Amino acid sequence: MDEPVSIAEMQLGDVDQVLVIERRSYPTPWSRRAFVSELTENAYAHYLVARMGERIVGYIGMWFVIDEGHITNVAVHPDFRGKGVGRQLMQAAMDLARLQGGVRITLEVRVSNYVAQGLYTSLGYKKVGVRRGYYTDNGEDAYIMVWGEMPGEGRH
Repeated sequence: MDEPVSIAEMQLGDVDQVLVIERRSYPTPWSRRAFVSELTENAYAHYLVARMGERIVGYIGMWFVIDEGHITNVAVHPDFRGKGVGRQLMQAAMDLARLQGGVRITLEVRVSNYVAQGLYTSLGYKKVGVRRGYYTDNGEDAYIMVWGEMPGEGRH
């Protein structure tokens, strides 16, 4: 990459650039209102952006409840894919979860998204189930993937 990537908390002023990435990444993109609501109304929501200079090149969202994070969305601008930005965002979210006492992170991923599955597996996520018909745009199934302790394991 030309410039180093920095990771920071998403701010309201970042939403316009995030929406560009969202619309280029998903067949049913979130609305401006959805992102604004997450940033201003959801106490469980934590959103991070990846920047190269002033340009936002990726983002990740996570809800954190008690000791578990749930990745709500992650996307990298198509021009910056394959350059490690997604990995940096995932690692930043995992670090944030650990700092807050997290023992587990869950996410869903399309069964056809082999690139994302490879990234998640390389970070220690494991497939634990399937959500049938999870994606409303085409009815595609999603794998449920988990990093960290499985329910019933660990601390007692």
